[in-house]
Amino acid sequence: MTTFPFWKLHGTGNDFVLTEASVADDPVWPDLARRVCDRHFGVGADGLIFVLPSQVADRRMRIFNPDGSEAEMCGNGIRCFVKYVLDRGIVTAPDGVLTVETGAGVLEARATRDAAGRVDTVRVSLGPPRFRPQDIGALVEAPAPVMDLPLTAAGEPLRLNLVSMGNPHAVAFLDAPPAAFDLERVGPAVEHDPLFAHRTNFEVARVLDRDHVEMRVWERGAGITLACGTGAAAVVVAGRLHGLVNDSVEVRVPGGPLRLDWDGAGDVYLEGPAVKVFESVWEDAE
Repeated sequence: MTTFPFWKLHGTGNDFVLTEASVADDPVWPDLARRVCDRHFGVGADGLIFVLPSQVADRRMRIFNPDGSEAEMCGNGIRCFVKYVLDRGIVTAPDGVLTVETGAGVLEARATRDAAGRVDTVRVSLGPPRFRPQDIGALVEAPAPVMDLPLTAAGEPLRLNLVSMGNPHAVAFLDAPPAAFDLERVGPAVEHDPLFAHRTNFEVARVLDRDHVEMRVWERGAGITLACGTGAAAVVVAGRLHGLVNDSVEVRVPGGPLRLDWDGAGDVYLEGPAVKVFESVWEDAE
């Protein structure tokens, strides 16, 4: 029987199951993620996150998608991770600052707390964006950054902007509202297009003004989600490279607003809420 205590949390509607693990790896984790994340027969989540010891940071984060694949990083997930480890007292950080080892490197986060001392908002450095095709797993011969790359997916003509935030992103800017875009049909076609050696996350976005962008996302291994922190970062990076947005931008996703900061060099910063939904114990006989 597999039994473990967990918390369910969300960051702007992007929801996760978090639990501690004492081992660095376990072959059952991909299958466990598929079962735990199932919204009918499991807890229901956009990812299963393990809190692990680290030799190079305060703690290590590993995240598995609902299809069992492992993601390098997750911007909303790391905010939930920070809340979990601080609110549970796993890490003591009086100033709210801690480091997290991820598949995209060691990242620094700063938490703010409410009147009861619980974490309610987290600002995290996502590291610098990367633009080489090999960083994104894009099988294309083109100089970096790869901007306005033409691709037709599921019959939809797109112009993609490729950005790695430690995980791969393909961003398409629209003139119409993202809500009107057929993401359920086009999203999987972009994710699995042969152009991307390791699949990709796919964002559709519309610039409202230089300080506001609206966005929807098809996440690799998860499908449509209410938010994607690294996806919002990729959108802002691509928008700034095109000269469409300022250094600080509010990105409106279906789950709510996120704040992104990038001055054109160095790290991208993401700020948003982290909310505990409930805690329980997972038990099954498999």
